[in-house]
Parts: sequence; structure tokens; C-alpha cells
Amino acid sequence: MRRPVARKLSVLAVSAALVSVGAAAPPAPPGAPVGKVPVAVGYGGAVSSVDADASAAGIEVLKKGGNAVDAAVATAAALGVTEPYSSGVGGGGYFVYYDAKSRTVHTIDGRETAPLSADSDLFVENGKPLAFANVVSSGLSVGTPGTPATWQTALDNWGSRGLGSVLKPAERIARDGFVVDDTFRSQTASNETRFRYFPDTAKLFLPGGQLPVVGSTFKNPDLARTYAELGRNGAGAIYRGDLGDDIVDTVNNPPVDPGSGWNARPGDLSEKDLAAYRAKLHAPTKTSYRGLGVYSIAPSSSGGTTVGEALNILENTNLSKAGEVQYLHHFIEASRIAFADRGRWVGDPAFEDVPTKGLLSQKYARSRACLIKDDAVLTSPVAPGDPRHPAACTAGGTAAPTTYEGENTTHLTVADKWGNVVSYTLTIEQTGGSGITVPGRGFILNNELTDFSFAPANPAVHDPNLPGPGKRPRSSISPTIVLDQHNKPVVALGSPGGATIITTVLQTLTEFLDRGLPLVDAIAAPRASQRNAAQTELEPALYGSEVRKHLEAIGHSFKLNPEIGATTGVQRLPNGKWLAAAETVRRGGGSAMVVRPAKQQK
Repeated sequence: MRRPVARKLSVLAVSAALVSVGAAAPPAPPGAPVGKVPVAVGYGGAVSSVDADASAAGIEVLKKGGNAVDAAVATAAALGVTEPYSSGVGGGGYFVYYDAKSRTVHTIDGRETAPLSADSDLFVENGKPLAFANVVSSGLSVGTPGTPATWQTALDNWGSRGLGSVLKPAERIARDGFVVDDTFRSQTASNETRFRYFPDTAKLFLPGGQLPVVGSTFKNPDLARTYAELGRNGAGAIYRGDLGDDIVDTVNNPPVDPGSGWNARPGDLSEKDLAAYRAKLHAPTKTSYRGLGVYSIAPSSSGGTTVGEALNILENTNLSKAGEVQYLHHFIEASRIAFADRGRWVGDPAFEDVPTKGLLSQKYARSRACLIKDDAVLTSPVAPGDPRHPAACTAGGTAAPTTYEGENTTHLTVADKWGNVVSYTLTIEQTGGSGITVPGRGFILNNELTDFSFAPANPAVHDPNLPGPGKRPRSSISPTIVLDQHNKPVVALGSPGGATIITTVLQTLTEFLDRGLPLVDAIAAPRASQRNAAQTELEPALYGSEVRKHLEAIGHSFKLNPEIGATTGVQRLPNGKWLAAAETVRRGGGSAMVVRPAKQQK
């Protein structure tokens, strides 16, 4: 059921602009930090992130003539200051870039890597897989950071400013401080016990031994100096310099408080691992959906293939005419099937034979879509199909459960006055990463290696996500850019949330493209997340609704999830105008900004 949506999107653009109330956007919801607005419309470029200081850093760069890539790195660096439990130079991520001049999409895989000494038994001790809780706050969980290499690679290939220039706003925020909000305090509180295991972490994030006070100013002079060093010496300061030496020492000898009793297992990171690291330039995944081109990140992330496969499955249903119950039913079932295939087939393509083309083929999608019935629910875990040999409506084979992924990441979206666009998701894995701060450097190291399977997800089937030397753990990160029939941007978006990233991006896209919601409303809509599990997670607004009862009557089973994802996006409007949109409530609300706000409509 392919149908062009160009005319419909022009209507969406107008409705979204009206919702924005021109320049200033609607007021932030009760409880959102002062200075945050969820939608803004104007000219000269746009930035959307979870944090007002970070969005302002990107806008500052755009105002000074920088492009979308320059502004994206500036925004990301600022998030490393204000959102240090979700991102930073100690982590990694995936960067998707649209070049307006060539009308092409490019990507960077900046995922962390396992040490070159790692093997499939990295998390096996005394013949048994370690418990997640025994690994997360340890050197064993830390992968080689990819964020600094991502920034350098993006700037070298498409930027117009040097690293030192675009790091200046973040360096200033780290030096002068930012205002602590409820989210920062609550995230610190949830990590307080393990932060106290590590004296350097406790000293930085528990000033005076106490939780940071809402409304106080939080400064990080060590991180300011780290950014200054990166600005002077480039990313080589991490991969071939003193900064890297400090990371290696910290991973291999975690600076734990001996009185805590915590067994912070050492890692086995080396200078060779850092020197060998490369952020990889890859072709994006591409899916044709309703006449549009949907571009995202290819493996090692499963985001592009899984969102793409689910979209291909959903294209067999006219979602614009479906009622809410049928829309959610088909969305849930398509997610369930796509996750079944993700678990079987997707891993690091440097180590695994990933059938990316097959997973994204229309023929394969049709063979899977016919499993979905309007009046019945598939039983999870659904078995994977074989994208190399599609067989219609087969549900045989051996299923594998979806493995755990930490849910705290951050996403930013940027556009510039030339029409270039960046969709960038970066992470240190779960909230607070490993909990280990590099002494004197002001940033927390990731726990990204816990995204590997600790043991085969199903012993009867090859697991493509076991650890290996220099291997990248599978991710669900799904930064996405949608182009029209003329290869011009329609919308770009992404989200944090671990494995729920995939369902969040998929639901936001379909709410916007199919259901006709303005972008800010598609982002704010209550979410469901099905990841080939017995139960589908629902946010409270859906969990307490009549829709849930109707879905249960079909056969669905649900459990409550207080919050799923935290999307940001930008939308191209006519005549050089951009709309930036972010969350209205989730994670304290997001921050949408434009360079020159449009005049308020009367």
C-alpha cells in the first residue's frame, strides 16, 4: 500500500508551525525547568536536545557561522557537562549526517570496542556468567571510548570549524557551572551508593559528601581542562596521549574506596586498544516508506535494520485510516517480529555475517507481515525468520530473548541555514555509566560492554552478540533522517532508552508520517514498547486507558513503564524555516531552539 505523502507533509508542516505559536512556542509544562520550551520555529538553523544549556551551545555556534556538524559537536560536548550520567568523552555513539549540497546521507559508527584481549568468555567467571550487578561498576564493563573520535571524524569530513573552537561553549559551562535541576539531583541520588565506591566520583558529583542541591551551581573544572586539552591537541589526546594513559590506568586499576567492600573487577584495556580505535564511516541503512526515504545507522547498531524492517512490515497496513486500537496492535506486532530477527541476525559486521540487505527487503517484510492478524496476538518470543530465504508466514525456528541494554543515553538533532542536518545519539550506557570517574579528568567511563550477551542468548542458536577482540557490542541506537522524493529533509529524530529506542523512533515516525500528528505531539504521545517479550510495556496514559482494555481483548498483555524514551527532532518547513521539537515532560522536558525565531502568528 505505497502512497506518496508529499501533499500530506505540507499540511503537517503548516499544522506544526501553528502549534508552535511562532517564535517562542507554547509554555513549558508545570514542573519543567525554567528556560526550556519543547518546540520552536524560525530561520538560520535549529537545535533540539534534552538540555537548554546544550541547545544554546549549538545555537551559539550556528550564529557564528558554523554548520550543523559544528553545532552538533558543540551540543554534544555541552551535554557531557550538563548530562554527564548519559554522555561524555568516556562513551560512544552513532552520528547520521545529511549533506544538503549533495543531498546524501552519511554515518559514523562511534561505538565503543572491547579490548583486543577479549574473547567470548569476557564475562564468565568460574565457569558461569557473572551477574550484571557485579560487572556494571567495574573496569571489566568499560569499552574503548568512541565519542572523541566521532567528533574529530565528523569535523574533519564535514565541519567548518576546528575541535578547539566548537568545544569552547562546553568548556565555559564546565568552568562557570550550570544550575542543578530535579533531574540531575534525582539521577545522582539513584547512583549515590555506587558513586561512593569511587572517591573521585564522590568528590565530583557529591560535593561536600552530599547530593547536589536543586538551584545550586555545579562546576566541573577538571572537565573544562580536559576539553581545553582536547581542543589544543585534538582527539589524539585520548588515543595517543596523556588522557588515554589516564583512561587505561583507571580501567585496569579502578580507584575504588577500599573501605567500601566493593569488588571493582579490573579491565584489560591497553594503549594499543586506544591507538587501534577508529570511528567508522559507513553507508546508512535505507528504507522506502510511503514514498519517502528513511535513513539510519547500519550495524553494529541494530537500530536502522530493526526500525526499517518494522516500517516495511507496517507499510502493508493503512495506518492513517486505522483506529487507535488497530494502529497500536499492528505497531506492537511489527515491533515484536522485528526484534525476533534483530536478536538472531544483528551483531558487529566486522565479526558477524549480518544480512542487512535481506532484513530491509520488501520481500522479506511481506513474508513476516502475513504473521500479523487483526484479531489475534503472536506469542512471544517469536522465532526469527531467514532473510536470505524468505518463506511466507513461517513461524518456526528457535527464538532468542532480547538481552538487556541500559536505558540512559541522550539524543540531539541539528539543522543549519544551508539545509544540512545531523541526528546524533551518544551514550555512556546506563545512568552513570560504570560509575568510575577518571581521576582529575572530570568524566565518567562507560559500561558499554555490558551490551554484549554474557552467555549465548539461546545455546541452540549462534549468538551474534557475544564479546570478541576489538568487537563492538550490538546497540539499539536509531538516529534517523527522512527525505522526500527530491532527497530533501522532511524530519530528523532519535531517542535514548536502550532497546526501547527502536520502538520509540518507530512510534514517533508513524505518529508523524501516518497519523498526522504535529512533530511535538508525535513526540509527546504516550508510548508502547514491545521487544519480543511476553508483555508489552505501556506508559501510564496508555496503561490506564480504554485502549488497553480493547488490546487485552485481542490477547495482548501489558506491564507499566513510567517513562519510555526522550525524543528530539527537527522538521524542515517551507522557505528556509525549521521547526525544532523535544519532549514536553519526559526527563524534565527538552529544549528546542532556533537561530532567528519567526514572528509570532496572530
